[in-house]
Amino acid sequence: MHFPPFLAALVRIIPRLLFAPAAVYISFQVFEALVGERAPQWLRISAYLLVFPATFVTKLLYTQNRDRRHAGHHGAVIPPSIKYRWPGALDKLSALVWNFSNGYIAEYGESECEENGNTFNFYVLYENRIFTTEPEYIKAILATQFTSYEKGPVIYDQFYSLLGAGVFNSDADIWKFHRTMTRPFLTRDRISDFDIFEKHAEDAIHQMKIRMRQGYSVDFQDVISRFTLDSATEFLFGKDVCSLSAGIVYPPSSPLSKDPAFLNHPSNRFSCAFLESQIATANRTNYGSSWRFAEPWRDQVQKHMKICLEFVDPIIADTLAKKHEQRRLGLDAKEGMGQAKDGETLLEHLVNYTEDQKVLRDEAMNTMIAGRDTTAGTLTFAVYMLSQHPDVIARLREEIITKIGLSRRPTHDDIREMKYLRAFINEVLRLYPPVPFNGRSSTQAQIFPALKGGKPFYIPPHTMITYCVFLMHRRKDLWGPDADLFDPDRFLDERLHKYLTPNPFIFLPFNAGPRICLGQQFAYNEISYFLIRLLQSIDAVSLDMETQRLPPSDWAQAKGRKALEKVILRSHLTMYVQGGLWVRMKEVDPLDFV
Repeated sequence: MHFPPFLAALVRIIPRLLFAPAAVYISFQVFEALVGERAPQWLRISAYLLVFPATFVTKLLYTQNRDRRHAGHHGAVIPPSIKYRWPGALDKLSALVWNFSNGYIAEYGESECEENGNTFNFYVLYENRIFTTEPEYIKAILATQFTSYEKGPVIYDQFYSLLGAGVFNSDADIWKFHRTMTRPFLTRDRISDFDIFEKHAEDAIHQMKIRMRQGYSVDFQDVISRFTLDSATEFLFGKDVCSLSAGIVYPPSSPLSKDPAFLNHPSNRFSCAFLESQIATANRTNYGSSWRFAEPWRDQVQKHMKICLEFVDPIIADTLAKKHEQRRLGLDAKEGMGQAKDGETLLEHLVNYTEDQKVLRDEAMNTMIAGRDTTAGTLTFAVYMLSQHPDVIARLREEIITKIGLSRRPTHDDIREMKYLRAFINEVLRLYPPVPFNGRSSTQAQIFPALKGGKPFYIPPHTMITYCVFLMHRRKDLWGPDADLFDPDRFLDERLHKYLTPNPFIFLPFNAGPRICLGQQFAYNEISYFLIRLLQSIDAVSLDMETQRLPPSDWAQAKGRKALEKVILRSHLTMYVQGGLWVRMKEVDPLDFV
């Protein structure tokens, strides 16, 4: 039985709540002992009623004055605070929550940046929460002042139901342990073996062709999520979960889309639950440390995680059973920490050091998000961009045909030599970074340096900081006046040397510093491999406008990239297309292979 989140929050704050009335009670007892008579009833009632707001306001004013004083000692200022009308900035919180569910990604943050600058204090529910799109500050957080920032207790608490103490939600020694265990499985030799990619890419593309020959469009986002799930589980766990074997979804208008056998397939139940668990987790970030009051009676992530674990636990059980059998046969000799035996999977390696079910679950869930969702999101937006830019398809196919032809499997060296393909992927990652928001907490007071004649910013200790690469990647002062436009050539022509080369921290699709994504090259290889195999088979992509869930009509009158969108962008931990990406593809003429 799980303790209701609201009650758990109350248990945490009860000692602080009781302190003030206890102090009032003791004060009256001392007063009455000294004076020899009881205080008037009206005074006692007034004191007990006013003690809470008085204590709150006093603490608030003291904290604000202390922070301003400390900032002044360093010649700095607190980042400008958002302007609000309601107590606790509840009007701003309401706007943020609405934007999360209904608006364009980061649109609320962008509007506050326009009013307050690229770094501001999102002072909601009386908590300092810094928001920034400034590459110099993000560089400090991720690299130059790395030890002064951590995930911290608030992020850990918000994400624990989903990620546990896994690599994406841990600090210090636990984080180092997970990194050490994972690193040997992402070496060049391992990620250059494309047999797994080939098997699942062939299956996925074959199923799409059959469905389109039947006259249907396909939800590419669904297909590619199955491809990345099957590839990731086989690569990391040694067991293909066969989500592609369930088939791919039919358009909602088709009676076949309601097939119970398909809907109840374990991989489909997992995918739905995994999506909902991430949405519920991301929603918590809107409320800071007070998230429990937004889901008072039931953990909104836990109910979905039960379904996810029904999918994950058998993988762990099989690995443990294999380990126990090896131990029985005397074949379980350990390698050194962080050293993997040939043919050993990540999970098999991990059970050499722990059989704790919670640790193994956390590792499985964290690596599955990394191996499935981020790559699937990038491939989804890549195909979305192909549907909008037929000229890009032509250039990509020209490069593929020149380097590889229409039938041969690409090698690691082939992919490395395909400059336009890499530029295309980078441009997708620029406009649609897999993780649009990320966060850290300051472990101690920090100073962000002054920029362009402004004053330095003082960051109080234990302050939450959200950095938004989604907005940073679209800033015209960082990327040029055409930053809103999709143009892979910006990674090949003079713009590369004008903007990115002198300031590499303006492009962070895989994070940076000690916590940079270990699977960066794995992701590039997987994305490149699938796109090559796909474009060897098709030469045109278009959105199925009758099936596709389209943005509201008023988006067309918006400014910037929003006006150009033909799909609804959403984000939980990673970016995705709401309602799927429904496309039609034109197969290459078989005579082209002759």
